Amino acid sequence: MLTNLFDGVAYGMLLFVMACGLSVTLGLMNLINLAHGAFAMAGGYVTVILVNRLGVPFFAALPLAFVASALIGLALERTLYVHVYRKSHLEQVLFSIGLVFMAMSGVTYTLGSQQVFVHLPAFLSQRFDVFGVSVGAYRLFIIVVCGVLAAALQFAVARTRFGSRLRAAVDDPVVARGLGINVNLVFAVTFAVGSGLAGLGGALGAELLGLDPSFPVKFMVYFLIVVAVGGSAGMTGPLVAALLLGVADVSGKYYLPQFGAFIIYVLMIVVLLWRPQGLFGRAAR
Repeated sequence: MLTNLFDGVAYGMLLFVMACGLSVTLGLMNLINLAHGAFAMAGGYVTVILVNRLGVPFFAALPLAFVASALIGLALERTLYVHVYRKSHLEQVLFSIGLVFMAMSGVTYTLGSQQVFVHLPAFLSQRFDVFGVSVGAYRLFIIVVCGVLAAALQFAVARTRFGSRLRAAVDDPVVARGLGINVNLVFAVTFAVGSGLAGLGGALGAELLGLDPSFPVKFMVYFLIVVAVGGSAGMTGPLVAALLLGVADVSGKYYLPQFGAFIIYVLMIVVLLWRPQGLFGRAAR
């Protein structure tokens, strides 16, 4: 039971890192970006190519995956997304869904449709016992890395000048510009960092989740559940929601395999019936 709990926490932390960028763009920037999973897929494939084909060390490939995904996100934000910020949510959904299918088709054409995994260092593939609990070294690594990222993100959004400028730019961009805030730069940096974090999550999850061109669609619902259940007012809600989702999904598939992923949808419905605005509410609009 404790082993399943540990694996569920690791899975939840991984989901949080991949979904936190969507939480920021949806909750703070009011942008529905259903193509968020495509950036996670990009980071995963960058890592697979660097490690498996070019022999780059795994730990060196992780920051490169973040940078590559952030640059892709920045380029798309400046050329495409900037034109849909003030569009309706339906237009944003249709636009981002189109990007998802374009990304899936591009990956299938260039890299093939087979599922791939990243080659981990030998010491990360080991398991060891801690007080009778079987602990995977790689899952422990994910928990530590994602925990540090979660704390850093919460601090950046709630305690830094950039976080306050982002909230001001979203609430009233006209006034923010009048106060000397470069709204376009704030949005671009935020989108790029969110895309980079998605790519880093995809890189970390390439071994646990597997990677194929359907990755953005396969995990799109999970990302949306994290944001919907946790609320989008900050980082705490999505983190708690991701942990609940991870533990429920792993435990449900282990103890009740006949129900598959049905458990997480029941959990989502119960939480949203109890708190329609998510566990920690949403940013006011």
